[in-house]
Amino acid sequence: MSQENSDKKNLPNFVIITGLSGSGMSSATNAFEDLGYFCVDNLPVTMLSTFSRLLLPNSEEIVAIEKAALVINIRERHFLSDFPNELRRLKKKKLQSFVLFFEASDEVLQRRFSETRRPHPADNGKGLLEAIRAEKKEMAKVRETADLIIDSSGHTVHTLRRLLVQEFSHREDGNPLHVQILSFGHKHGVPNQVDLLFDVRHLPNPYFVEGLRELPGSDEKVIGFLDGQEEVGETLRRLTDLLKYLLPLYKREGKSYLTIGVGCTGGRHRSVMVANRLADALGGDGMEISVMHRDVQK
Repeated sequence: MSQENSDKKNLPNFVIITGLSGSGMSSATNAFEDLGYFCVDNLPVTMLSTFSRLLLPNSEEIVAIEKAALVINIRERHFLSDFPNELRRLKKKKLQSFVLFFEASDEVLQRRFSETRRPHPADNGKGLLEAIRAEKKEMAKVRETADLIIDSSGHTVHTLRRLLVQEFSHREDGNPLHVQILSFGHKHGVPNQVDLLFDVRHLPNPYFVEGLRELPGSDEKVIGFLDGQEEVGETLRRLTDLLKYLLPLYKREGKSYLTIGVGCTGGRHRSVMVANRLADALGGDGMEISVMHRDVQK
């Protein structure tokens, strides 16, 4: 499919995922689930027309599926003979279907099946390589119907997911990375499930400043005190630069959620102020930032 045809404003609501066994169809299904598609694995070809009715507006009290992705592979024994006819029936219904075909080199498919120790579905007792080549030959006609052919030989699970999210998302940069910045106090325990952890106990502590002890780190007086400390500004600059470098890399690798912990002694002053400032600095650019202050009331 050319770049011109990859129109983000006119994405298919009905994707048929097919291809060679071991070429990435399972990974593709996971990516489409992340994109909000209703996914069905190994649907019989003869059910295509029936299933497609759920994607079409109707007068019955049946809630239509907004978008779906179906996986159909060689394990469906009626696949090769019935698929072209079923595809023509879908087009007559004016359903916007899209055939996505995955393939890989013989060497890569051999390695993948050897690593998983799963039997090849086309194995006829003549060995793995012969089964791969036999399936490729049988799938040649199906390949000709594809709207997009993806060779996954050079892809990892992460890069393949990234390609699909970019290709089939309304956002040019794919789905956003959801980042939660969590402030906490070390004396109350380090939170579980934190991906990145920053300790800001090296900063001057408002707790020991008269009139600031009982105020939270979001109070203007506490903020004013911390802003007056040179090391606070330098710490914020360095942390912001580091996160602006790291977060796009996490997003590129397909991570959907990331939690950043910012800890001080009690979790009421320094960590709160730093967490709020980081959130302000990191918003946008395909990131959804939220802040939670775990211990500010303790």
